[in-house]
Amino acid sequence: MSPHDPTLPGEPDETPASGGSVPVDFSFDLSSHEMLRRTHTLAALGPDWDPVAALRGEEEAYDLLYSGLSEEQQRVYEELVEAGVLPARGGGDAAA
Repeated sequence: MSPHDPTLPGEPDETPASGGSVPVDFSFDLSSHEMLRRTHTLAALGPDWDPVAALRGEEEAYDLLYSGLSEEQQRVYEELVEAGVLPARGGGDAAA
């Protein structure tokens, strides 16, 4: 132990025989940063942002995306729904 490299309480006085370093527990609390990030995100969206309208718009876009499918596209769509890759939309018909 030297004055430039003191040994902390609970640490061994010497480096391990393997020559490697001693593992150290490290943790960092990001909760305050996450709250700041959320605050900035909501400020950027502005006071007129309507999450329900945004979700409704997404649903309408998906309905358009899966409408007017050919027979082959409809078959592939149904296979993907059955496999759990895509959620079922409407009444089980992609054009619904």
